[in-house]
Amino acid sequence: MNTFTDPRQLLAANPMRPLQIAIVAITVALTALDGFDVLSISFASPGIAHEWGIDRAALGFVLSMELVGMGIGSILLGGVADSLGRRRTILGCLLVMTLGMAMVSRVHNLTELSLWRVFTGLGIGGMLAATNAVAAEFANVRRRDLCVALMAIGYPLGAVVGGMIAAQLLKSSDWRSVFMFGAVVTALFFPLVWWSMPDKIMAIFIETSSYSARLAKPFFLTRASACASSFGSGLYGFAPS
Repeated sequence: MNTFTDPRQLLAANPMRPLQIAIVAITVALTALDGFDVLSISFASPGIAHEWGIDRAALGFVLSMELVGMGIGSILLGGVADSLGRRRTILGCLLVMTLGMAMVSRVHNLTELSLWRVFTGLGIGGMLAATNAVAAEFANVRRRDLCVALMAIGYPLGAVVGGMIAAQLLKSSDWRSVFMFGAVVTALFFPLVWWSMPDKIMAIFIETSSYSARLAKPFFLTRASACASSFGSGLYGFAPS
């Protein structure tokens, strides 16, 4: 006989396990990365204005373009995460952010800079939407509010720490070093997210309304069992018995 227990209910009711804590910590770090990436243009703007001989006020347009990208990314990619899965969406956003940050270091005018900041903003907006969902989804009921709050704290934390790092980089290099640093750090999150963050829970355990049909498929059962084991024996309630 097949029995099914919604894994979200089990995660919500049971104490937080090490993997859940690690996932929430990753969302904090990812949000901090967003905070740095958003303000990187502010850190670099004095150098850009000096090198290109433009008024720093003109860079305000670039900042607004990035916010446009963030808004679009949050709306479009937030919905994609529900169907494609959190991990895949976050990895895609990391790819966009890495490419965007790297390419900004190679631009030569405001038009190119604006376009690449819009592109980077798409990844940042999608990332913010996905990490918020991940923090809430993998936390239990008792700690959910705290986990979401910690995730949000990552944004200003990244801005502050990133500003301190950018100040040191600008002492020995030009403004491009700020964006190259951001690109390298963003790329380093690829393996961390790939190996540490499971797919969206319900995308694994329930992909159609027919639970028994899914559980009867060996591939689905193997995949679900592997995910369940990473959270401890409490999630084995979903498995066939």
